[in-house]
This record gives sequence, structure tokens and C-alpha cells, in this order.
Amino acid sequence: MLKVQEIREIIKLIDESSITEFNYESNGTTVTLKKGTEVVSKAASPATQVIEVPATAQAQEQTVQVQKEVKQETVKQEKQEVSTETVDYDYEVVSPMVGTFYSAPSPEDDPYVTVGTKVEPQSIVCIVEAMKLFNEIEAEVSGEIVEILVQNGELVEYGQPLFRVKK
Repeated sequence: MLKVQEIREIIKLIDESSITEFNYESNGTTVTLKKGTEVVSKAASPATQVIEVPATAQAQEQTVQVQKEVKQETVKQEKQEVSTETVDYDYEVVSPMVGTFYSAPSPEDDPYVTVGTKVEPQSIVCIVEAMKLFNEIEAEVSGEIVEILVQNGELVEYGQPLFRVKK
């Protein structure tokens, strides 16, 4: 799926060109950009997500429709607002692989770490499941967890920050 920044760049390029309509499809995701004063109706099935993004503050209306099959859990996570407050930290624990983030060894157990937990380099902070293999992720540094950046069950990318640690 395209990232928000990539969509913004495409909108800017289309805004600066004479193109009035742009379609992009990849892996079941469709992006449609239309420039002009048309109003696009939103008709979506329950398993389809429609996102409309205004292109610029100028008088032109541009609509971006991003449609893809999504799980209920993904929709819930995308609705969460990103925190804008800055947290003082010295190190980020990042995901060494693409997979699913789990904060505890099993659903009934407590999370490995919470905000304020002291960790050592060999302390297990989470599990990332990839291809049915559960990989324990270590803190790699001594310090205190000051922020948890992902939710339990969330898909994570290679190199994505998971935790922020203050040494």
C-alpha cells in the first residue's frame, strides 16, 4: 500500500500537471486521483476502506480513493491518532524483520515490557512472528522504556521502530 507521503507527492505532481485523472492498482489496492470540481460518491462494501484526501488549500478539489480489503483490526489501528508530543529518548529498538508484533508471550500473559520498565541488552521486549516462527526481540541496550510505538497484533516492517529507550 502507498504511504501517505507517497500519496501527497502524487497529488502534488498531478496538481502541477495537466492530467485530470490518474489510476494506480497494485496488490488489490486501487488509487484513483481526479482533478476538477467533480464530487465523488462514496459507496463501499463493508470490507472496503475509502479514504478521501483534499489535495491543496487552493480552490481545486482532488479526491484520493484508496480501496483495499482490510481486516477489522487494521481499520481500528488506522483510526488511532498519532501522538505529536516528543519523548526524550536515546535509542530505538527496531524490528529486524517483517511480521506481526506481539507484546506478550501469549494472550493471557502480561506484556514483556511497559512504559517505565528497566531493560538490559538481553531483555526480551516483544515477539515478532514471521511465517509461523516466533522471534524474540531483545532490547540490545540498557535503559528504560519511554515509549511503545506499535500496538499488539500490528504488522511491522523491517527497520520500523518498536520502542524508544532512555539510557
